[in-house]
Amino acid sequence: MAKFNERIKKAAKVSSIILANDYDSRTPKVELKTIQNIKTLHASICALKLNFHLLLQLGKKEISRITKTAHDYGLECIADIKLNDIGNTNLVTTKNLWDLNFDAVIVNPIMGPKNLKNLVENSHKQNKGIISLCHMSAPEARVSYELDTVQKNQTKKIPIYQLFLEWAIKNKTDGIIVGATFPKIIGFCKEKTKNRLDIYSPGVGVQGGNASHARKLGSNYLIVGRTILNSKNPKKTAEKLASDSIL
Repeated sequence: MAKFNERIKKAAKVSSIILANDYDSRTPKVELKTIQNIKTLHASICALKLNFHLLLQLGKKEISRITKTAHDYGLECIADIKLNDIGNTNLVTTKNLWDLNFDAVIVNPIMGPKNLKNLVENSHKQNKGIISLCHMSAPEARVSYELDTVQKNQTKKIPIYQLFLEWAIKNKTDGIIVGATFPKIIGFCKEKTKNRLDIYSPGVGVQGGNASHARKLGSNYLIVGRTILNSKNPKKTAEKLASDSIL
């Protein structure tokens, strides 16, 4: 079986768009809507991202039907739960996600570099992926991700997102999250990574991020949700975004 980053690169040859299928709790028939989205939009996306709040609404059988359908259409499945806990809890959580046929999980590196390293090594043994937060897309992300920090035995201050970037590179995560709404930070991360990991950028469309701009600065994958889901013509919108995301 190929590695996660190899599989998603193959799927992204047509489109680098990841559908954030993040309906809220008021949406009826979430499973059916999700499966229909896969069937309608698969030609314009490379992966499906399911957020924590959506997974809580679904049972194991429903989630498994969704991931199976996505795989049948050549899509990767990403669990967006911002995983952040002690080592054993992280491993138990990912085991359950892999049993549900997810291909990768988004994690929060605030858990610390050793926990991140163990999580990456364990996941890679099973050809699964770890995507680590670096800088989120919401405006208030500045409050936390751009806080200055000083590491032990060092005097130079750097923002937390730069520290998270260093940990991601050192521990060989498959990618980092950097919001398309922070283009300068995308450019900074691209220069620092030297293509050692991929950049996943949420925030395109509704939050103000520009697909083609983010791609030119270095984003490898664009995570798009409401812009597609709330569109009058989701298929046409996805096709347009897929076209705009190609360099």
